[in-house]
Amino acid sequence: MRSSKATAFVLALPWIVTFGIFWLFPLLYSFAIGFTDYQLLARDYHWVGLANYVNLFSDPAFLAAIKNTFIFVGGTIPFTTVIALAMALLLNRSFKGRGLFRATYFLPSITSMVVIALIFTNLYSRGGYVACLAQLIGFTPPEYGFLYDRGTALYSIMAMDVWMSVGYYMLIFLAGLKAIPDELYEAAEISGAGRFRQFFSITLPLLRPVMLFILVINSIKSFQVFVEIFVMTKGKFDTATMVYFIYDSGLTTHFSFGYASAAAYVLFVIIGLFSILQFFLLRRRQPLW
Repeated sequence: MRSSKATAFVLALPWIVTFGIFWLFPLLYSFAIGFTDYQLLARDYHWVGLANYVNLFSDPAFLAAIKNTFIFVGGTIPFTTVIALAMALLLNRSFKGRGLFRATYFLPSITSMVVIALIFTNLYSRGGYVACLAQLIGFTPPEYGFLYDRGTALYSIMAMDVWMSVGYYMLIFLAGLKAIPDELYEAAEISGAGRFRQFFSITLPLLRPVMLFILVINSIKSFQVFVEIFVMTKGKFDTATMVYFIYDSGLTTHFSFGYASAAAYVLFVIIGLFSILQFFLLRRRQPLW
């Protein structure tokens, strides 16, 4: 028994060491320097206690980043979830070319985010494809492009994120739909339940664990949105999110690692509380409607 435990420990040791060096130590060190005025280019630093956290919540740039992050989360997750579920329901039926449609819708999810961001930057530009479509339907596009206007920049990035993400979550919903026994629908039909009733009485309740998984991982991803902002706007035109604020504070503006670390832990707490709330709402047994 001792020999097998020792063997298991030795085999796991490389992972444990890697975990400790590249995850646990940075996590704890970042938490510690969040209470200091540590700067990358400074020779020494001093303990400042909660000053970084107090300054954060009086910093207009950080408050704007929180607002933009919640707008992004609240404006993408519902659309992504509903569209992905609708697509999964459509593709769960048998029809010619179903596999091709599944692969086509999933393709954006495995394409590099940088590549997609650069493509959409061109589409959203002045005189770009989206601007031309907007003019065809009678909408006047922003003068310098959708990404150069405070009223449209963030929402344009959100639309791109929804387009890119629905294929991935569609496949997860499809896996959940395949796990629902056909006998339940047959029994419901015999009882006289229509498709609408079957959807709300069978499909949605049995998809609850899948829905919870999708909402949690999509929320975490949305709260951590960065690449799209960095590539498409550099945080300008009121598009800076919390992760971009952390990057800007720690690596570009003043190299204030202590301040950026404090902001990172504020984001950590927000994501944790948001995830716990989702678990509480979706794991309870009573219906949500």
